[in-house]
Amino acid sequence: MVLEEYKHKRKKGRTPEPFSAAKKGKRVFVIQKHFASHRHWDFRLAYPKKEGWVLKSWAIPKEPPQKPGVKRLAMQTEDHPYAYKDFEIDNIIYMHTCILC
Repeated sequence: MVLEEYKHKRKKGRTPEPFSAAKKGKRVFVIQKHFASHRHWDFRLAYPKKEGWVLKSWAIPKEPPQKPGVKRLAMQTEDHPYAYKDFEIDNIIYMHTCILC
């Protein structure tokens, strides 16, 4: 999925969300708790693309497992801007960012 789909779903200036890919980035993953139409978790992996670094994103309907081996459904959503890794607002709670080797 491409960042254009993300931009199409939002109105720049009407929401505080970031809008562009980053020229530089690091391989990180992010877990965010999100209160949208229903509570869910977002799992995001930083990924370099032609237009810059983006976050490949998946929505996880149930709480991420605390024990190894427990599986959860993850549905891929549109790519998000790299700056979204630090984004926090009332309905999105930043949970964890970790740099990958």
